[in-house]
Amino acid sequence: MLSVPFPIIDPVAIEIGPIVVRWYALAYLAGFLLGWRYCMRLARTTDRPPSPQDIDDFLTWAVIGVILGGRLGYVLFYNLPYYLEQPLDALKVWQGGMSFHGGLLGVIVAIVAFSWRRGLAPLALGDLIACAAPIGLFFGRIANFINGELFGRVTDVPWAIMFPRGGPEPRHPSQLYEAVLEGLVLFVVLAILVWIPSVRNRTGLLTGVFLAGYGIARIAVEFFREPDPQLGFLFAGATMGQLLSVPLVAVGIGLIAFALANPPRALSSFGRTPREAKQ
Repeated sequence: MLSVPFPIIDPVAIEIGPIVVRWYALAYLAGFLLGWRYCMRLARTTDRPPSPQDIDDFLTWAVIGVILGGRLGYVLFYNLPYYLEQPLDALKVWQGGMSFHGGLLGVIVAIVAFSWRRGLAPLALGDLIACAAPIGLFFGRIANFINGELFGRVTDVPWAIMFPRGGPEPRHPSQLYEAVLEGLVLFVVLAILVWIPSVRNRTGLLTGVFLAGYGIARIAVEFFREPDPQLGFLFAGATMGQLLSVPLVAVGIGLIAFALANPPRALSSFGRTPREAKQ
């Protein structure tokens, strides 16, 4: 079968003595910094909360939510039997193992807690974060490709790639499929919608589009991605990624319907006004 040689890229981007910086770490850093700057820009286009200062302060919460949630999600969803036998290994984040769905749950908890402290509407903050999330997804999937991990199933398409850890047969570059669909395409869709006043003023609509869009993209790409070896195919031949994404599509569609059924900007605070929250 025809195939494209895997581009040999050292997973280590910078190495100075004992200091080792990997592309995967730089992908997270780029996602956080560019996402933060993008949310700041969006927040400056309106005098309604969340403000640029809110976004600035939320960055630390987002980082903690993504890292803790992503790691916990991987432990619970993808390799729980192993970590029950070796619980201390769950702390070894540097060895890899992060889950998007777990990171998403971590960010949701961070959004709710931060919004309560500031007297913001969680969905209003969530709408801005949703617009920036595809940036991190794009860089994360590119890093997966550089690491030669999370590769696709065996195929004979002309662009199939021989991954070093994928055996002797060419495979789908599923990481690049995800980078395009979950990253570029979803970012463009949300970037267009966020500048339409009738969309942006519908609190929760952008969050719903992100959740449904990601869920649909992930379910589609999982048909080309090799399932995790410790799990294989699960219920009705579905993968764990597909099963975890089905609720996202349902919740996303529900949020879209909710946003369209309510008056624009109906949700302005989380039980308290910003002034009350700061007291």
